[in-house]
Amino acid sequence: MTKSKLNAGKTARITDVLGKRSIVLIGLMGAGKTTIGRRLAVAMSLPFVDADNAIEDAAGMTIAEVFEHHGEAHFRDGERKVIARLLNNGPQVLSTGGGAYMDEQTRQSLAGTGITVWLRADLDLLIDRTARRNTRPLLKNDPRGTLRRLIDERHPTYGLADITVDSRDVPHELMVTEILERLTEFLFASASPMSNSQ
Repeated sequence: MTKSKLNAGKTARITDVLGKRSIVLIGLMGAGKTTIGRRLAVAMSLPFVDADNAIEDAAGMTIAEVFEHHGEAHFRDGERKVIARLLNNGPQVLSTGGGAYMDEQTRQSLAGTGITVWLRADLDLLIDRTARRNTRPLLKNDPRGTLRRLIDERHPTYGLADITVDSRDVPHELMVTEILERLTEFLFASASPMSNSQ
């Protein structure tokens, strides 16, 4: 049996158990949430939604412009509201901005309506990937120092996610397969309460 057929079998089982919940990708900028998220959504025949794009649509300006004109606190407030609204549209694959999961209200919303997947990436990988784009407001000055600080600040909270997968420079299909395997483990372990009562 080919790998694609194996994945098709996995995804059918996952979506059955998923119900209306969203698969929510979290992690630092450059971890691959959007790129891998799009491929995961295709593999699962689910819609893909990028929360940052939805925020820009709601604000009528880019995230960089929101930061510049209104500040980070205003952006985070809008981000919280947009994500809460998007979570009503599951099942879907939802990619979130790097700071979204740091908000306690957002984490509470995700706990009830989503399965969180942390794409964990090391500093060098993040530096390499974020250097390709200059649209990251938090990385205007000292990208390496900023990313190192964000790793220290955010990784302990990201560790609360339901699933952790190490993001690395491998074919995207491999990353998708690994996420599907971890989702299967998580969903079917939590869907079998009788296994804990034997």
